Amino acid sequence: MAYTDEQKTTLITMLKYNLEIITDYMDAEAKLQKETQLGYYVDSAIAFIERKGITLNYANVGDLMLITMYASYLYDMRNDGVSVMPRALRYNLNNRVFQEHLDV
Repeated sequence: MAYTDEQKTTLITMLKYNLEIITDYMDAEAKLQKETQLGYYVDSAIAFIERKGITLNYANVGDLMLITMYASYLYDMRNDGVSVMPRALRYNLNNRVFQEHLDV
């Protein structure tokens, strides 16, 4: 299920808050570039999550947080190069996979 532009904007805003990124001081072009970059991380996180067999519900706050957590992990990983997934993210992914299989 694809998400709307409004949902993508919400996900980018959640990601900015999670990463403590402030774009209010940026000029319009720099802000657009940063939000476009964050949008790519959101898209990548969704692709990685769905590849694990999870069907995301964009009206579910838990799924939005899972996407935000994964996108934050991807963003942070580019800075420090550490490939170890945070335990909270791994825990939530595992729970979501189990839930997916139990709901079937």
